[in-house]
Amino acid sequence: MFAPFPSLVASFMLILGSALGGGCVDEIDRVTDCQQICERYSDCFDGSYDVGACRERCADNARDSATFDQQVDQCENCFDDRSCTSAVFGCTSECITIVP
Repeated sequence: MFAPFPSLVASFMLILGSALGGGCVDEIDRVTDCQQICERYSDCFDGSYDVGACRERCADNARDSATFDQQVDQCENCFDDRSCTSAVFGCTSECITIVP
């Protein structure tokens, strides 16, 4: 009598897992990385810099290009635990294509 129920639950879980899987996590990571990069640029170089526009441009470019997405990861990882001065000299090659 309840035989169809387990397969229905399994199908639902499979669909839900696919919807919430890698793509969603990748998008959250991408937007978070872009936000941190753009905020760091604003904090270190230009207090009037439009962080929201930068974040959207960065996330859109990263979504459209796997190479750009990798650059975003490298840039954000480079910034970790660095002062503004250290980030300027240490992260220029990783971040040059993301922020002006």
